[in-house]
Amino acid sequence: MAFINGIGLISPQKTAETKDFLSEVVEYNADFLKCIEPVYRNYIDPIQSRRMSRLIKMGIASAKLCLADAGCTMPGAIITGTGLGSVDDTEKILGDITKEEKFLNPTPFIQSTYNTISSQVAIQLKCQNYNSTYVHRTFSFESGLIDGLMQLEEQMAESVLVGAIDEMTFNHLQITRRIGQWKTEPVNNLELLKSTTPGALAGEGAAFILVDVKKSDSTYAKLQDVRTCINIHNSFNAEHFLADFLTQNKLHVSDIDLVILGLNGDINYDSIYLDFATRYFPGTIRAWYKHLCGEYHTATGFGVWAAANILKHQVLPDILNLDERKPTKLRNILIYNQYRNTNHSFILLSAC
Repeated sequence: MAFINGIGLISPQKTAETKDFLSEVVEYNADFLKCIEPVYRNYIDPIQSRRMSRLIKMGIASAKLCLADAGCTMPGAIITGTGLGSVDDTEKILGDITKEEKFLNPTPFIQSTYNTISSQVAIQLKCQNYNSTYVHRTFSFESGLIDGLMQLEEQMAESVLVGAIDEMTFNHLQITRRIGQWKTEPVNNLELLKSTTPGALAGEGAAFILVDVKKSDSTYAKLQDVRTCINIHNSFNAEHFLADFLTQNKLHVSDIDLVILGLNGDINYDSIYLDFATRYFPGTIRAWYKHLCGEYHTATGFGVWAAANILKHQVLPDILNLDERKPTKLRNILIYNQYRNTNHSFILLSAC
């Protein structure tokens, strides 16, 4: 268990430079949801920024937003989760190789490595503490959270900066559309559940949270536990996975006041979420969030931001609510995410 004392989020919504919790929702009718980026010179030296990729700038800015939110100057560790790393830089390298044989610009190659984001954040902060990056597809952010909780539990650090960062490019969208991963035509994000076509609405985002052993004036919620499971040869049993998770945290189904589902508009897999909520949480209010940020490997970073704000403000915005009812109490929130019925994860947050 740890306290979430600060959050920084750059997303397709206006979350970067405002603390308002979804007071204004941005509507899209697009192939994928692109981040609304802040003015980077407020966070990064313009001279240094010129050589940085867009993803690195998003990572540094969201990390600094998080630390400012928490009133922290130096974290005890920096951990980043990313499913793809800098796709744009990778595309630049491959593009230059295929065009002509010549000495290539080394900058895109250096910045295309997965751990560049976490390293650049550390360089900007002059932080020489523990630094790690997880590249576990849709478990990337969850793996970072688990490592962060372990760092606190083993007293290796008192505060840990944990990030979730992924970007989308048009080329990557076109390539991965061939395997049915994304919608083939633009859709309205606020009417995503009305879609009757396969594929998810793609998105991107950069989120950092500061988890701490101590509660502070800026605390949002408690991060109680994180659990992941890979569905190998259809061996995943949701009932056993949930029962074990709740037992480990000394909770019952009735103790969960809100279930946040990772619905993304893909008719082939959204039924898994709906069946899960109907079967195991029939009386619990349901919420969702990917219509605001899109689907990407570390989209649960946006989900944690939403859950933490719900607990802090004790209000569930209508834009997130899947039911007509509103919760009368908000103590425990369970975030359930799954990727094409392969990677399944739970994140449990509680009110302070």
